[in-house]
Amino acid sequence: MRLLLHSVLLIIGCMLFACNSGKLYNQHINIPNNTWNMKNIAEFKPEIQDTTSIFNIYIHIRNTGEYPMSNLFLFVKTTSPQGFYVKDTFECVLSDQKGKWLGKGFGSVWSNKVIFKKNVRFPYPGDYIFKIEQAMRINKLPGIVDVGMSIEKVKY
Repeated sequence: MRLLLHSVLLIIGCMLFACNSGKLYNQHINIPNNTWNMKNIAEFKPEIQDTTSIFNIYIHIRNTGEYPMSNLFLFVKTTSPQGFYVKDTFECVLSDQKGKWLGKGFGSVWSNKVIFKKNVRFPYPGDYIFKIEQAMRINKLPGIVDVGMSIEKVKY
């Protein structure tokens, strides 16, 4: 019986690992009261050791129907372990031209996974820092539940 239990747990563990084997990093940060203040900068610190593989970087946005726009502009500052940085302006489209929310909906919340950078190779091993801030010129932006980031290995 004990051997059977250990075998089942081992199989479940292997299945969970196999489902997530392409993801290097996946983190989300809650936005307090579903209102993203301009001063509230989401910070992600993935540790990258693989400098030979190619990755895609995604930004995740979860919004409610209270979000007043069809898109969301972000400032994304990426800093390498050596201190080099790049600041990008990035647009996430959250609804179509008719106002229908994109992404996967659950109740009154929609989840979007938007590709930020495609086919990236990290040149240095170590801790990278990604700082994401909303750039919508609205001090308290309503309807944003959380912001996240994932880094996934590209499979050929």
